[in-house]
Amino acid sequence: MTRAELVEKLCFKFPALQLKDIDVAVRTILDGITNTLAQGGRVEVRGFGSFALNYKPARKGRNPKTGITVMVPAKYSPHFKAGLELHERVDYQKS
Repeated sequence: MTRAELVEKLCFKFPALQLKDIDVAVRTILDGITNTLAQGGRVEVRGFGSFALNYKPARKGRNPKTGITVMVPAKYSPHFKAGLELHERVDYQKS
């Protein structure tokens, strides 16, 4: 599901709200998650899951085209861990 599809689905579920207002709300939530992660924080949505950063240390890599060894710098990568309730709902839907 894309952000636009989420906005559209919410618009159908809550017809009293305007599309523009729903779009602003969704953007604000996603921007909040993004900004918190960019500052090194962690975001937890109870029943859904948590967003955190994983540290990947510097390592040696290889350019597949030339075969030359290059150093890949250390970096942080966003990571999502699904909550128990989400796991259970997905597992129940698939059974």
